[in-house]
Amino acid sequence: MRPYTPLELAGRNIYIREGCYLCHSQMIRPFRDEVERYGHYSLAAESMYDHPFQWGSKRTGPDLARVGARYSNEWHVQHLADPRAVVPESIMPSYAFLKEQRVTVKDVGMDLKANEDVGVPYNDDMLANAEADMKAQADPNADTMALLARYPKAKTGDFDGDPAALTEMDALVSYLQMLGKLVDFSTYDDATGYR
Repeated sequence: MRPYTPLELAGRNIYIREGCYLCHSQMIRPFRDEVERYGHYSLAAESMYDHPFQWGSKRTGPDLARVGARYSNEWHVQHLADPRAVVPESIMPSYAFLKEQRVTVKDVGMDLKANEDVGVPYNDDMLANAEADMKAQADPNADTMALLARYPKAKTGDFDGDPAALTEMDALVSYLQMLGKLVDFSTYDDATGYR
């Protein structure tokens, strides 16, 4: 497990701000029907850096604990902008305005520091490079070697379809794309909880 990248943390904050957790849980319980529908049950380690955690109990929409890499960036943007265009029965509101809102780097830096204060293992290097890492993660032409060294398995690229701007849509899609992707379940042993 690793802490969220600055862009993912910004996306998580947007997820909370917009109330996504009111309709979507992020915890797959160890019941056969849930595991068959969503994938491996959630592990405590997956939410160790969540303040507050996003387990939830309401599922007006599907559980999102394993949504990372299940759909393309384009699908997520289309779904967030016009939910019924991709899921006709959806009752989710449109979040198209996220493509117009810019991510504020200052707020993300303060969020990283606040998370460090409550025990998330951000270090001075991560804090000092927050702005550069955030921009690099959403830039398809950026050199992402340093970002990936600090945040292994971080998905990079143009999340919102507009490489000229760093938007809240970039942030939210980057957050959704990492959900459930930080644990390698092919090496996980259910009996012991270890590799």
